[in-house]
Order: sequence, then structure tokens, then C-alpha cells
Amino acid sequence: MDPRFQKRPPRPWFGGPLVPLTFQLISLVIAAWYGAKLLSRPIQRLSDAAERLSENLDSPPLDESGPREARQAAHTFNKMQRRIIEQVQQRSRMLGAVSHDLRTPLSRLKLRLEQIEDDKLQGQMRQDLDDMIGMLDATLTYLHEQRTSEARQWMDVQALVESLSENAQDQGAEVQASGHCVPLQVQPMALRSCINNLMDNALRYAGQALITLEDSRGQLVIRVIDHGPGIAEDKREAVFEPFFRLEGSRNRNSGGVGLGMTIARRRRNAWAGS
Repeated sequence: MDPRFQKRPPRPWFGGPLVPLTFQLISLVIAAWYGAKLLSRPIQRLSDAAERLSENLDSPPLDESGPREARQAAHTFNKMQRRIIEQVQQRSRMLGAVSHDLRTPLSRLKLRLEQIEDDKLQGQMRQDLDDMIGMLDATLTYLHEQRTSEARQWMDVQALVESLSENAQDQGAEVQASGHCVPLQVQPMALRSCINNLMDNALRYAGQALITLEDSRGQLVIRVIDHGPGIAEDKREAVFEPFFRLEGSRNRNSGGVGLGMTIARRRRNAWAGS
């Protein structure tokens, strides 16, 4: 048989041009993935830093290393953080000084009230001055809590809630606690302040409160439940603004000075890290 017409064996699949093309494609995909990862890393660092900054102004600054663009972005971010801290501190110092300095003339006015012979007028003016002093005290407390940062500690939250409930009951308030949870790391003063403010609101407007604990694998949910008049839907975000009150008056008999919910939210963010 003529060798020219003999059937040639099939060429192996790995011997054609498909192998180098496949290798090049895989190399290109890996290089593109690695390049995208390198490019997104500085963006992720900025995103993480912004998240930390939103929770704590005293968070560590960004490391100004890496490529030139990354170093420039980190430097700009750190500069922005310093300016924000300076502005917040300046505002706190100014409001703190004003609040502190106003206490002196208000105290003098209270002494001079004793010279007023009209008992009704004297009582009304004393109530107004007490309200103003209360607002100043609340403002100073709020500013102090903004400036302080509390370390996290292991704490028996269930014992804390039960203790707050028992203390309220000893004072004649109708407060109950239910649920269980394991100890966890929290900011103790922040958590106590948050629960106290919510419990005080519930007692003021509903006359009773129920504090529940719902412990799951991922989170602990603390609810302060009451059956008061509630808050209109369009006001539910506004109540967290400083000095906002649902009542039209500033009479402390019908409510506080408008900082309780603001402090509660800030304290919740602090101890929960959210």
C-alpha cells in the first residue's frame, strides 16, 4: 500500500494552538483580577476609614503609604479628619463656655427672686429659671458625652437590665424585665445611659415600661416597650435631633429638654459599634 495513502494517527489535542491560547487567556484573567484587587485596595481602605470615622472621631489615621495616588488620598483623608475634630472641639468649647457662664447670672436671679412678694409670680419665675438651668446642665452633659470615649468591657447585660428594673420598682415605677443573654463586650456607661433614657421616656409618657432581651448568635436586641401615645411617623427621625421636643412648650413637667433620645442614639451607636 502506498505510504501516502496510509491513515495518519490523530494529532493530540494538546499539541495544537489551543494550549497557548488557553494559557494566555488564563494568565490574562489572573492578571486582570490581581490588578483590580490592587486598584480597589486603596478605595476599600478609604471606605473602612470613613466607616470608623463615622463611629469615632478619634479613630486612628490612615497609613500614608503605597502608590502616589493612594498616599495623596490618605493624606487628604487624614487632613479632613483633623479639621473635623478641630471644628467639633471648637464648637464644644464654645457651647460649654456659654452654658457654664450663663449659670452665674441665672443663680443670681434665683437669689433675687426671694425679694418678690407675689408668691404666684415668684413660683412661675423660679420654675422658668429651673428649666433654663436644667437645659444648661443637660447641654453640658451632652457635650461631655460627645467628647469622651469609653473602653469596651465584658459585662453581664442581663444583670444590668434587671438591676435598672429593680431600682425603678423601688421608686414606685412599673418596670418589668424579661429575656436572657450571655455576657458580652460593651461600653458600660453608654449602655446604661441609653437604657435609662429610653426607660425614663416610657415612664414619662406611658407610666410603665417593659425591657426585653433577645439574644441571637449574631446580635443582642434590647427593646424598651411601652403603650404610650407613640410618635407620628413624620417625627420619628426628628426626635433624635438635639433639643427637639414633641411638646410645643419647654415645660419640664411635660417632658425633658429634648436631649434624651439624642443621647440614647449616640450611646447605642457607641456600645453597639453600629
